[in-house]
Amino acid sequence: MSTHGPIATHRTATGIPTGRLAVWWLMASEIFIFGGLIMCFLLFKFNNAPGFEDASMTSTTAGAFNTFVLLTSSLTIVLAHAAAERGDTAASFRYIWFTIGGGLVFILVKTYEYSTKILHGHTLTDNIFWSFYYTATGLHALHVFGGMVIMAIISFDVRKNYNLQRVELIGIYWHFVDIVWIFLFPILYIANF
Repeated sequence: MSTHGPIATHRTATGIPTGRLAVWWLMASEIFIFGGLIMCFLLFKFNNAPGFEDASMTSTTAGAFNTFVLLTSSLTIVLAHAAAERGDTAASFRYIWFTIGGGLVFILVKTYEYSTKILHGHTLTDNIFWSFYYTATGLHALHVFGGMVIMAIISFDVRKNYNLQRVELIGIYWHFVDIVWIFLFPILYIANF
């Protein structure tokens, strides 16, 4: 039995390790989900659906802060991967938890935003803008939370110097989550066109 992990994580029929290929297939399916949601939003907006004037009520400051937090957390997961590549499992573990911390800050800011909007009467059923806002940002926050849970699980394997390739795989996922936010932030917070 190999000490480097199960053989399935290293097996390849395509020249790409199976874990990496699986993550890319997952990302492809997620592109259809978020891409469809963003395209529907833009179609409604460009066709002057009522309610889009409420976009001016989103907190650009909170959205920009969350953008900074996610981009910083992308840096820390890259540093975690680099540390894992060097075999520095202690540093990799630490950077993974910095990334999880960034995800937690993101979710706390999003919770603050949601509670503020709901207290001012802007709910999911208020109009089409708020329906898209809560659906898109909520689905995104769910992906952030899922990434945090997976990272926490992976971090304990990293601490044991086991399955270090998973740091790269969760990094790919986390970068995707950041890229989705890079699309959501301008259309929901900035572009009141």
